[in-house]
Amino acid sequence: MSLSLTSHERALLDGADDASALAMRVVVAAADLLGADRLIEVESAHIDGCLYHGDGGVEFAERLVAGGGRVAIPTTLNVGALDLLHPGMVRAGAHRTAMARRQMDAYVALGCLPTWTCAPYQGAGQPGAGQAGVGQSGIGQSGHRPAFGTHIAWGESNAIAFANSVLGARTERYGDFLDACCALTARAPLHGLHLDANRRATVVIDASAVPRALAADDVFYPVLGTWLGLEVGRDVAAVTGLPRSVTEDQLKALGAAAASTGAVALFHVVGVTPEAPTLEAATGGVPPARRVTLSADVIRGARDRLSTTDADTIDAVAVGSPHFSLEEFRRLVPLVQGRRMAVPFFACTGRNVLAALEASGDADTLRDAGVDIVVDTCVVVTPILPAAGGVLMTCSGKFAHYGPANTGYEVVYGSVEECVASAADGRVVRDEVAWTW
Repeated sequence: MSLSLTSHERALLDGADDASALAMRVVVAAADLLGADRLIEVESAHIDGCLYHGDGGVEFAERLVAGGGRVAIPTTLNVGALDLLHPGMVRAGAHRTAMARRQMDAYVALGCLPTWTCAPYQGAGQPGAGQAGVGQSGIGQSGHRPAFGTHIAWGESNAIAFANSVLGARTERYGDFLDACCALTARAPLHGLHLDANRRATVVIDASAVPRALAADDVFYPVLGTWLGLEVGRDVAAVTGLPRSVTEDQLKALGAAAASTGAVALFHVVGVTPEAPTLEAATGGVPPARRVTLSADVIRGARDRLSTTDADTIDAVAVGSPHFSLEEFRRLVPLVQGRRMAVPFFACTGRNVLAALEASGDADTLRDAGVDIVVDTCVVVTPILPAAGGVLMTCSGKFAHYGPANTGYEVVYGSVEECVASAADGRVVRDEVAWTW
């Protein structure tokens, strides 16, 4: 074996603790496959493997519990297949419901925090509307925000992109069930985006031609991310020409869409994200392999790709993929206040954000308008949307990308303002002015 292990790592591998030994065997095997010559100590984990896809996932988690497994580092949990606070929200048979609950319970028994969110980095007090900045270590009111430069093992594609890009932490793409094994051992293979050389941008995107009004609008960032994922795949891009006022919620939307249409795990926005104070810093001083200039045709094409139908009417609206932040709800509340939605309207979020909405009274305002607040899960990974099918409108690039295949609904993309207006009228309401340039 070419992999070099420390005495502690060998002790875990050969130890009597069945769960830790199993987890270390998986981590070592992954490192061998990836060509890593050693492991890296990680400071936190976010586990995607708690979502029920079949009985094997349940059995794996329960084997770790039976073997005495406990996570060795602070560990948050991604969405599960149930809304545990609103049991009637999910339409699922007895077997699926029971197994999904067992899987969620098993990860809590391993010592993971029951956050049940795809956006663990945002809490009830995260700076969602402010300029992006470097997070602080720890898990608390502001969410699970690893410090700049720390090595972590995160699952969930948007969370990976956010941690790498916006926080400047370092994680590779840790999927089911490697993420859990990293959490139990506090180790991950030293490869990929853990290494300086792989974090520099090799593609430069010039967004200076995008009108300032559009570049300041939330509706632009899922579109930019959709195009970016298709254009660069797994490569690291540096985007120039965006305003320094770009918000965390906008960067969240950009990364989520780029990770959906491509495999983007790290991007830089020059002058905004922490590893890109300048273009030279983002590229490491190495000339990029290519440069691309955004045009109106390119952006409109990406926007149009997010809609799969030109229907005039809609049957449901869903927002919150990644989960809505408190700041996004603060923008949604005045839009729905005093109105009544004509079609089902679902807003997905984390429990900590829901608690803040309940405390402020905003949850009542949303419900009075006909907005159903979903926690612990989302409408694309489990049956929540009306079974009849039809047309779903969303402001989420990720929902738009995965919705048709996962839910059977055709999709219309629009801003959150357009989603609310369309839900109130039951027909598609969109404004083309912002896209004409």
